[in-house]
Amino acid sequence: MAQKVKNKGWSVTFSGTGINLALGILYTWSIFKVAIRQSIEAGGAGAFNWNIAALNDPYVVCCLVFAFAMILAGKCQDKFGPRITAFIGGILVGLGFLLISQSTSYVAWILGFGVLAGTGIGFGYSSATPPALKWFPPQKTGLIAGLVVAGFGLASVYIAPLSKYLLQVWGLQNAMLFFGIAFLIVVCSLSLLLVNPPAGYVPKGRAKAGKAAPAVIAQKEASPSHMMKTLAFYQIWFIYFIGAGAGLMVISSVAGMASKSMGELAFLAVAILAVGNAGGRIIAGLISDKIGRKATLIIMLSFQAILMLIAIPVVGAEQTSVLLMVLLATFIGFNYGTNLSLFPSLTKDKWGLKNFGINYGIVFTAWGVGGFVMSRLSQMLFASSTTYTSSFLTAFAFLIVGIIITLTLKTKTAKVKKR
Repeated sequence: MAQKVKNKGWSVTFSGTGINLALGILYTWSIFKVAIRQSIEAGGAGAFNWNIAALNDPYVVCCLVFAFAMILAGKCQDKFGPRITAFIGGILVGLGFLLISQSTSYVAWILGFGVLAGTGIGFGYSSATPPALKWFPPQKTGLIAGLVVAGFGLASVYIAPLSKYLLQVWGLQNAMLFFGIAFLIVVCSLSLLLVNPPAGYVPKGRAKAGKAAPAVIAQKEASPSHMMKTLAFYQIWFIYFIGAGAGLMVISSVAGMASKSMGELAFLAVAILAVGNAGGRIIAGLISDKIGRKATLIIMLSFQAILMLIAIPVVGAEQTSVLLMVLLATFIGFNYGTNLSLFPSLTKDKWGLKNFGINYGIVFTAWGVGGFVMSRLSQMLFASSTTYTSSFLTAFAFLIVGIIITLTLKTKTAKVKKR
């Protein structure tokens, strides 16, 4: 029986990873954005007719809706289970892409990519990690969370070149139709494999008293209302806003940033960034299980701040080295990816697993707001100056603030006294 439970834990983990491999199409937006911009510049019948400053709008709306949908999806996941929640997500993502495949309208893309796909991604993503974490002991929290969310980060490795091919052969509309049908089938099918462990299940390998890993510190199960009354919640929320926002700002425009040095191969920068993104999720999860979430966060934010300064001369140069551009994309993606394993792990550590779905959904709104604010600001700054210098400097300043807040964060939770 124990062997069967162990096998189910890993099947749930990799099913969640597979779902995220489909939903991670969000990170390929910069390729779609280039195609939309080319259509605007070419003009003619059937062309996109958008304001250049609004090119990131479907993406930032998707990020925002995705994040806030996580609250509803988390509640759904906690109440009805991951299988139903992920299935709903697959249907919504499919419908969203089917809608945008039939229109070049700005409003249709906001509704299809931004609202429908964003909601669907939220439902799918929220149901992938919680059941996987429940099958494993606390000292594996970082690793398992990292593995599941790595799928979302790694998605662009195959979606970026596939998108480039489909855009050249079929055009943007038909490419969206293909993705809509494919991801509806994939997400809905894999959702059937997501299952929580039976009531009373205790994972094998739980750390003995006094021997828990530094990051394993949760002492009580907190309700959403209790969580939101703590100072730690607001500290964690704002740090997440900064870490995610800085990364999403680059992800939303990486193809455009790389086009000067890589030309038609700029889509490879998206795929390369995805490798770093996925690697950061797994490696940060492993490291934080050993040295703690706070120490890992400080290292990540500091590294990302340095990269934002390095990016100014690299991206702004007339003849940028392809190698430098590749390394920059990889490391920015790596640091961004660490957020997506550290913050669910922090949420579980501090407030437990009972209400993890909705608790992390609330924390995750920081990701959406960060992506919305930083990506929209970046596009506006670029539209007015035609350089990314102001965007990188803004991100650098925010990251420094994030480091300061992290230094004040108390990661230990007081034990609940028995009455």
